[in-house]
Amino acid sequence: MKYISTRGGIEPIGFKEAVMMGLARDGGLLLPETIPVISPETITKWQGLKFADLSFEVIRLFAPDIPAHDLKGIIQRSYATFSHPDVTPLVRRGKVHILELFHGPTLAFKDVALQFLGNVFEYLLEESGQRMNIVGATSGDTGSAAIYGVRGKERINIFILHPHQRGAASRSCR
Repeated sequence: MKYISTRGGIEPIGFKEAVMMGLARDGGLLLPETIPVISPETITKWQGLKFADLSFEVIRLFAPDIPAHDLKGIIQRSYATFSHPDVTPLVRRGKVHILELFHGPTLAFKDVALQFLGNVFEYLLEESGQRMNIVGATSGDTGSAAIYGVRGKERINIFILHPHQRGAASRSCR
């Protein structure tokens, strides 16, 4: 699996390099060069999998340069912090089914991705011996989800900027 820029200014790169690059060097977004085709039989087999096992089956298609054993460990650590055993349970309320995305450490849907990303960063930084500084700016729950995603990771520093007196709690309703 290779990743390309939406602006076309870089040669295709692997998953590890794409994660560490963030945005493409040409300013574009990084996207898979091709999208894997999943057979109906495979989808049927996946239906009974637990969240972490299904995550592994899907993510391994996009991250073949991380050995399967390592990827399973990253995924297990990522979702062990969630308060519900199903991570993102599907609950029924009358005739409606609702996917609950608030069982992560900060109660934000962003935890589903950022817990995984923090563990991928940790894995790649340990492998390379590098360090990372993350700088973000937000007026909402993105900052806390990002902080919790990299919390306790020795090779990562994170700095989240919040606008003075302009956060969601200080806005008036009109």
